[in-house]
Amino acid sequence: MTNKLKKISLLGATGSIGRSTLDIVERFPERYQIVALGGGLNISELSAQARRFRPQLLAVQNDAGAEELERALKENGLKIPIIVGRPGAVAVATCPEADLVVAAMVGAVGLEPAWAALDAGKNVALANKESMVMAGRLLNKVAAANKVAILPLDSEHSALWQALNGESEAGVEKLILTASGGPFREFSLTQMAAVTPAEALRHPRWDMGPKITIDSATMMNKALEIIEARWLFDMVPEKIEVLVHPQSIVHSLVEYRDGSVLAQLGLPDMRLPIAYALSYPERLRLELPKLNLAEAGRLDFFAADEERFPALALVRRALAAGDSGAIALNAANEIAVDYFRAGKIGFLEIAAMVAEVLDKVEPREFSTLGEILNFDDEIRRSLSDPENSGN
Repeated sequence: MTNKLKKISLLGATGSIGRSTLDIVERFPERYQIVALGGGLNISELSAQARRFRPQLLAVQNDAGAEELERALKENGLKIPIIVGRPGAVAVATCPEADLVVAAMVGAVGLEPAWAALDAGKNVALANKESMVMAGRLLNKVAAANKVAILPLDSEHSALWQALNGESEAGVEKLILTASGGPFREFSLTQMAAVTPAEALRHPRWDMGPKITIDSATMMNKALEIIEARWLFDMVPEKIEVLVHPQSIVHSLVEYRDGSVLAQLGLPDMRLPIAYALSYPERLRLELPKLNLAEAGRLDFFAADEERFPALALVRRALAAGDSGAIALNAANEIAVDYFRAGKIGFLEIAAMVAEVLDKVEPREFSTLGEILNFDDEIRRSLSDPENSGN
């Protein structure tokens, strides 16, 4: 066991992944130290985290949040530098003292700081799947150029990482991402058309933020994870599949060319993959509930239904269009989810809106972060009014 204290910068500190990461850090103070925290709009949570972990740097989303945070810190006798907006997230990602950056922001806003961390020579434990969706090919190049690693933090990709154990693509028949199926796995299309935002936000297995929870309900999260797996493991898309597994015990599987199938199992608790990424190549002894297969009783698996969950078909179209397809898929989905949560479109219209955007996308490849961000912005501006999407 290493005795070196690992210093961590955490982006997305106030979200579910961020809080779980801090739980692991708090359990092992002799191994980990938080040096920088970036949070969103939950200033009270970020203030409490700052009091507990005493980082050198804080980042917040806007000026109002910075003022509120500064007041809260002052009341507790703390004076910590606070940086606002994108510059703040990049500053946390590139904090000189950090050995590891945990990238747990949600959405496309996580790309720039993840890129900056790799470019600054930081290993990145990545939960921000949108980064790999938008720029996986180029992020791999940045990581290789700086001799650093991108460590999977999502439960599904952590499972693949563990089951692959360094195996090359040549020996792999397929990667199988599991999906709970969300709350509407057995709904008819008529029932799904009437789904409300409140219903979509009730996930049966995982505790996640609102955007990811709705992505799980539409299974767009699996579409994004297919692209993420394609780049994390240098695997051709044709070798990546999705299997519905309602119990969320088997987190993913790898089928090898000889017919062997290796799976990683565990309770649906994000602290498990987080701990693995933080401690890799070691494993921590975690005092957490353990999987008891006798109590679990049964594990069910079903083929994914692309008629009820068209996101799984849309991802193939996006991949065929290259960089522009993946960026458009992600941007259109983020906007569509916002519209759905605001009551402007129906549940089934999320995928329909994404499909309409993909219909208009010309295949393009990009070579710089600026080009990617500009194209992402172009897609978003085209959807600034729901009427522009045909809804």
